[in-house]
Amino acid sequence: MALDLPQIGFVAGTAVASGLRIYGTVAGLGFLHRIGALQLPGPLEVLAQTPVLVLATVLYVIEFIADKVPIVDTVWDAVHTFIRVPAAAVLGFAVLNDVAEPWRTIAALLSGTIALSTHGLKAGTRLALNTSPEPFTLQLPNLWHLATDLKGTLGDGSSSLDLVQAVHPTAAVAGTPRRVALQVLAVMKATGKSLAELAAGRRGRSVGRLTSDRGQRH
Repeated sequence: MALDLPQIGFVAGTAVASGLRIYGTVAGLGFLHRIGALQLPGPLEVLAQTPVLVLATVLYVIEFIADKVPIVDTVWDAVHTFIRVPAAAVLGFAVLNDVAEPWRTIAALLSGTIALSTHGLKAGTRLALNTSPEPFTLQLPNLWHLATDLKGTLGDGSSSLDLVQAVHPTAAVAGTPRRVALQVLAVMKATGKSLAELAAGRRGRSVGRLTSDRGQRH
């Protein structure tokens, strides 16, 4: 039997999902087959069996929690480099159960490659974020603030006030993007209207207000 487009899409999608969360992929495929929403090929029907579903779901929950803990998530990704990629290759090979060689082997190789690329992008991005010192948490009275240190080089005739002027008001104070946020703040100051009133006005709606005169709306 020759390859068709749905099979290619299924193999590629499974490979991408495996590179991100292999246990969630296995559990999802098994569950969809179990409820009849998806017909898995013969070799993969084992994914719908209760022991496999339970184990895959438990491992997915563990993976989900590990993903939320810095450093632990990086170690988890490093270990799963040797799990997600081979598992994706096996799934790609098994999906094409009724396809002749060498297409099954090619599908397995491509599935492994796609999973490796997806996994590498995810793990690399996470490693960069975990090793970056910015932003950091700063405890202020009654709140925690995400802070980022900024560094600048002053030219001749410049002072630290020039540096402050260049970065203020920050997004935490004015909003983002800063240029648009400053324009909105200027309009609010000139008109005395709130942001909600300005937004309602742009939609062409009248803005009502409640008064103490019998609660009438004007």
